[in-house]
Amino acid sequence: MTSRELDAAGITDPRLRAAYTRCRLLNARHGRTYFLATRLLPADRRPAVHALYGFARWVDDIVDDTGAQATPAERAAALTRLDRLLRRALTGGGPTEEPVVLALADTADRYAIEPAHFTDFMASMRADLTVTDYATYADLRAYMHGSAAVIGLQMLPVLGTVTARALAAPHAAALGVAFQLTNFLRDVGEDLDRGRIYLPADLLAAHGVHRDLLLWSRHTGRRDPRIPAALRAAEDLTRAVYREAEPGLAMLDPVARPCIRTAFVLYRNILDAIAEGGYAVLHRRAVVSRRRRASVAADGLARVVSARLGARRARTPAPAPCGAPDPKEPG
Repeated sequence: MTSRELDAAGITDPRLRAAYTRCRLLNARHGRTYFLATRLLPADRRPAVHALYGFARWVDDIVDDTGAQATPAERAAALTRLDRLLRRALTGGGPTEEPVVLALADTADRYAIEPAHFTDFMASMRADLTVTDYATYADLRAYMHGSAAVIGLQMLPVLGTVTARALAAPHAAALGVAFQLTNFLRDVGEDLDRGRIYLPADLLAAHGVHRDLLLWSRHTGRRDPRIPAALRAAEDLTRAVYREAEPGLAMLDPVARPCIRTAFVLYRNILDAIAEGGYAVLHRRAVVSRRRRASVAADGLARVVSARLGARRARTPAPAPCGAPDPKEPG
């Protein structure tokens, strides 16, 4: 984390500065798309976003650690220890030596983020240790409330809104879900390697797709027309959630809006890349080209400049008309 960001946020304690820096590294390593978008936020808000996203990535790493040294029981124990640390930190029960938790608790306190959002997140992460598929979209949405929707809700106080926060909240939650559904579609093959299928079983079954067919295609490299048909339906479902989320962009603080709009466009471009690649996500990872990413980032930067100029003009009082008394002078 740059010193400028930490200074702008008023983070002076050396332990906290180190903790936020750790979160920024997690964000940069795991979330290329979101990290790029975060660079468009005002400097004083970036540390909080890094703390929220860094914590989420760190917990996800614990859940997905399939190495020989991490049995399911050990991962469950690690989540339990983390949950205990988190609850104590969020309730002021004492300091923690874990830097990611330290930064998260500081962010939650600074922005008055509801502790329930973190509780719900941890519950969904724990589900990943035992749940390997979802029968219906309703079942998946229940899981995604904790794994994705609450991330959008955590972000709202940091981003700020021009409307009542309650009006923007459903759209922020939908955006978190849209981003995660995009990841699920892109990562079908990798998730299958971990034994998980996040696409709803009833959606797959409607096109004649089931776990054995996906495994056959993944392991043999062979194609079956039923699979792209099912994935196209999952894409349609995901685009519908983006439409739910989109009205919320205009509800955000103008200086924060370019960041989220950029993430919105880049993630939706992943869907375009999946479709253009023939829905071959079982065999190769769909990526947005560097040229396209640069173009979207440049547009986001232009929007940032415009928003900050607008904010500066709004803070500058208009000059008094010729002959009018100076409002600063007593009458």
